[in-house]
Amino acid sequence: MNEWLVGAAVAFVVLAATVAVLTRDPTRQAVVLSVLGLGLAILFAVLQAPDVALSQLGVGTALTPLMILLTVRKVTRQPTRASRDADRHDGAEGREQG
Repeated sequence: MNEWLVGAAVAFVVLAATVAVLTRDPTRQAVVLSVLGLGLAILFAVLQAPDVALSQLGVGTALTPLMILLTVRKVTRQPTRASRDADRHDGAEGREQG
């Protein structure tokens, strides 16, 4: 029974890791990374390493995907109204001069 459980956990981790590598959207990658972290935590628990499993739950399942999501949000912010107005103003001047 224990061997079957280890095999199932390893198969899930391999599947989740493959999906994480093949996913292109960073937001979806963070979600898949969280699922992968959960799978690894289950694998560690099955292999009787509860301390490592708890660390993996905290870091791999929660903190790392959260940091990725916050970074993606910060990088992909929409321009503010002031910068859009400045772009429009600069574009109008360029047409008048050209």
